[in-house]
Amino acid sequence: MSSSRYPSNWKEIATAVKESVGWRCQKCGKLCLKPGEKTPEMTLSQRRAYTLQVHHWNLNPADNRIENLAPLCTACHLYYHQFRRGNISPGQLSIELKIHKNSGVSR
Repeated sequence: MSSSRYPSNWKEIATAVKESVGWRCQKCGKLCLKPGEKTPEMTLSQRRAYTLQVHHWNLNPADNRIENLAPLCTACHLYYHQFRRGNISPGQLSIELKIHKNSGVSR
């Protein structure tokens, strides 16, 4: 993922998008972790499964129109990138999918 393709205020944009949906994945409805939320019972892998990310529908991280952005949990975000070209490398994709399958936590 090339950070140079994202605007300097990407973190603020992404946080606003996530807050607007109450930190829920817009595909599966999973309630994800908020920044700073304490989860001592969860492993790093489990926390990653409950991380909300912002997907660009047109796969262009420079296009931050609200209609192009979708808050998705890690698994749903990776699903959309699985068979399409995107800004997630195949190596990262396979690692994240394996982590999600092994997370085994319900929240």
